[in-house]
Amino acid sequence: MEMFYQYIMAGVQVFFGFYFFIRFLQKKMKPYFYFLFGGCAVFLICFAAGRTFVELVIFALSLAAAGIFVCHADWRSAALYAVLTVEVMQLSYGIVKSLLSILYPYLSAYEQNTVGFLFMFLGELAALLLTWFCYVMVQRYFPDELQVYSPCPPQRTFLQNLKAFFIKNHRYEAVEKQYILLAFIPVLMIFIMDEYINSFIYGMVVTYGDGVETTLYTNHYQMLAIQLLGMGSLFCILFACKKLLQNLRLSTELKLLEQEEYSLNQYVEEAKARYEETKSFRHDIRNHITVVKKLLQGGKLEQAINYIEDMDDMAETMSFPCSTNNPVVDILVGNKLGLAKSMGIRADCSLLLPYPCGLRDIDICVVLSNALDNAIYACKNMDAGTEKYIHVSGRMQGDFLMMEVENSFHGKGTFKRGTGLSNVKTVAEKYGGTMSIGTGEGAFVLHVLLIIPQHPGSIPQQMD
Repeated sequence: MEMFYQYIMAGVQVFFGFYFFIRFLQKKMKPYFYFLFGGCAVFLICFAAGRTFVELVIFALSLAAAGIFVCHADWRSAALYAVLTVEVMQLSYGIVKSLLSILYPYLSAYEQNTVGFLFMFLGELAALLLTWFCYVMVQRYFPDELQVYSPCPPQRTFLQNLKAFFIKNHRYEAVEKQYILLAFIPVLMIFIMDEYINSFIYGMVVTYGDGVETTLYTNHYQMLAIQLLGMGSLFCILFACKKLLQNLRLSTELKLLEQEEYSLNQYVEEAKARYEETKSFRHDIRNHITVVKKLLQGGKLEQAINYIEDMDDMAETMSFPCSTNNPVVDILVGNKLGLAKSMGIRADCSLLLPYPCGLRDIDICVVLSNALDNAIYACKNMDAGTEKYIHVSGRMQGDFLMMEVENSFHGKGTFKRGTGLSNVKTVAEKYGGTMSIGTGEGAFVLHVLLIIPQHPGSIPQQMD
């Protein structure tokens, strides 16, 4: 029986804890490594047999070391989840142990060996089930927040580029790491206090002459309440830290969105300025024609040609490299595709927009700027020598505006949606439309459907 507890159950607990620890870190390990880690951890724990606190410390250090050196996780996240994994297991076993201690006196009339074996088996099973439930709760609600990531999305948007700038200068990441430590310190304190209380309470053992050992502490209800409070405190700490990190990220994204809106407003101002120049040119065109006519009538051919060339240069400065029928979008798409062409990316646009219409210019710019930023980033990171292209198209069909941005793409068809695509989806839903994405045959295609409001200022209801 002692061999069963010391090796078999210890191995099960170590394997169980390590499995969820890896899932907390959102890493993948080959199956044989679980058994290798379990064997090494049990071997180390056996050296500290009988010294519970030392066993737990060895287990936590082994988990943290595996997270840092094998999974290449940030050491703060690895340390936090290592202590959390061990403490959740310890509290779960403590809760079950207190419950069994409360129930055991009511079964004293039955055969003790049978009752003892039954309690041992059911206790281990109940403790593992409770541990599994708590691990699932932690995995489902907390790991996405309580980690420090190295941002390397396959396609980065304008917002993600700005966020990368903050991280490169250790501003955003430094704040995140402070929050990780903020969670780690109280979790570590609960870990130490829980083990101290356990050793103080259950360490007070009396041995009778026949070799029977019993604990002097009999108020198991109080111990159960302490264990439950400890488990509740863990989840409260994780919940509070999660909310703090969410607020941090939301405030950062809000600042980035404000920066993006400022940039888009610059496009709007530039479009207005060009429109005024064009309007002035149209107003003066009759005067220009009159001047050219007088020069030709006077036989001054060379001066007339020079005057026409000056007019052509003036018209060139007011023209847009891309014509979508919307001056704001013309500037935005023209600048983006001009940047793409400077990188050796073949780019063209066959997008035609209604103007004016019920769609806000800023919303159309949000869709196209994020889509084109993604496309440019994807093409830029393709291997040299491969075909790189970006094609922007769109058409009206009744009250529906369909836009499509297609770019060359090298990947396995899986990617992580970032803030840029979320912004595109938000705009689509705002106008009762939808967004869809697809990959295949070396291409990434973003489809956006918008419903044009019938009346200016009105927004259609979202489609189910």
